[in-house]
Amino acid sequence: MLIPRLAATGGSLAVVVTVALVGLLDLTVGSLRRTISEYALGEHRPVFDVAVLLLVAGSVAILTALVHRGLTRWRSAGSIALLLWSAGLLLVVVFPKTNWAMGTNQLSGSIHRFGSMVAFVSLPVAIVLLARPWLRDHVWGRHARWTMASGLLSVVAFMPLLYAIVLGAVSDVRWWRVFPLGYIERILLAAEVGAVLVAGLWAVAASRVAPWRVGETSRITSAPSTTSSATSPRS
Repeated sequence: MLIPRLAATGGSLAVVVTVALVGLLDLTVGSLRRTISEYALGEHRPVFDVAVLLLVAGSVAILTALVHRGLTRWRSAGSIALLLWSAGLLLVVVFPKTNWAMGTNQLSGSIHRFGSMVAFVSLPVAIVLLARPWLRDHVWGRHARWTMASGLLSVVAFMPLLYAIVLGAVSDVRWWRVFPLGYIERILLAAEVGAVLVAGLWAVAASRVAPWRVGETSRITSAPSTTSSATSPRS
């Protein structure tokens, strides 16, 4: 029980620290109209990099706890999507966005943008898929519903960005000028980091119960897939 408890608790704390670090930058040196990634272009890059890497580590730790407690499998679609979220964030750190003030580094900027998109798209998918099999479970149904709600909120938060990209593709308007990109990015990031934290709280709760109870399910449900045990995690 020690490994999942440490992973769940440590992962959740890492996510909280990420929020605190980014919030500190916003409050002290940043302009909310600028994207968060711009912090990586100046003297505050170490803080930005640490914040994102903590989020990556926290996400993987939370997933590890969920797998150890039998709530998902490593090869499930939800787990793979959460790993893609983490991989996308790593690309954001390794390849900073284009610094137009210091000359164009378009390759790094393109990879950065690709990593951001992979992360932003993968996280809501991961959260929804992780929660869906447990929605009617009488032990974990409440946690699953909260997790599902946070995933759907992330989808809603992504819609303005998707609208801007589509509008930019079909018109002469630059997609990053449709909305104040900094505000939209922070709303989206807050929703998605919040979803990771909700999943982390679920992992913490699961790490505190006896292993044989983790997969315990409702006897009154008619769904055959909700009679699994801790040794038969859901996808």
